[in-house]
Amino acid sequence: MTQTHAGRTVLITGASSGLGRRFAIILAAAGAKVAVCARRTDRLADLVGELTAAGGTAAAFAMDVQDEASVIAAFTAAEAELGPIDTVIANAGMNNEGMAVDIPVEEFRTVLDINVTGAFLTAREGARRMIAAGSKESGRGRIVLIASIGAHTVLPGLAAYCASKAAVAHMGKALAREWANRGICVNVVCPGYIETEINSDWFAAEGGKKQVAGFPRRRLMEQSDLDPVITWLTSDASKSVTGSVVTVDDGQSL
Repeated sequence: MTQTHAGRTVLITGASSGLGRRFAIILAAAGAKVAVCARRTDRLADLVGELTAAGGTAAAFAMDVQDEASVIAAFTAAEAELGPIDTVIANAGMNNEGMAVDIPVEEFRTVLDINVTGAFLTAREGARRMIAAGSKESGRGRIVLIASIGAHTVLPGLAAYCASKAAVAHMGKALAREWANRGICVNVVCPGYIETEINSDWFAAEGGKKQVAGFPRRRLMEQSDLDPVITWLTSDASKSVTGSVVTVDDGQSL
């Protein structure tokens, strides 16, 4: 891969598995220094070992996105080890399947706290650091929020998740407007269904197979399908793109 991200330092939340792990791999390969953050630090250690063995520069940091102090501490530690953070991917998230009449309110609040408040705290701390480091002059600040097609398409049995991702998508536009004159581009990516360890059992079951059969292309996406948009939105090439909500779903929401 062309070293499109040489000189960039990227912080990624939810990097211990799934999409966050994939983002770390492709951006390290593109030349960025990568700070991988999550609660499962044992998995982060394995990821850092993989990235450094491939010639990349990476370090792991414990972060609970629900906890403002934890977010701040992780940014501080990452900058001490890797240098100023100029790129952030707020990827940490969760879902909670169940009909709305059955979901305990505590679980609803947890989904919102992780998916919305967590994304806000991550983006805000990133922006604070970028502004302090001179993003207005450099124009190199990049923040990407990971939402879902659930932000604009009803996913049955996922009311809390859909509500949270819709909030993330609109929040991304609001943050883009606030920070447009501070040299920071804020964009949102809405992926479709991609098989990961979290949902692999479901898609192997009859219900999951039936769901996939209902997609226009009758298939799941691959994690690599997001590589181009993530690489672009975190690079210098996207300097004129901010406040966009980009759906990459293989037509699943059509």
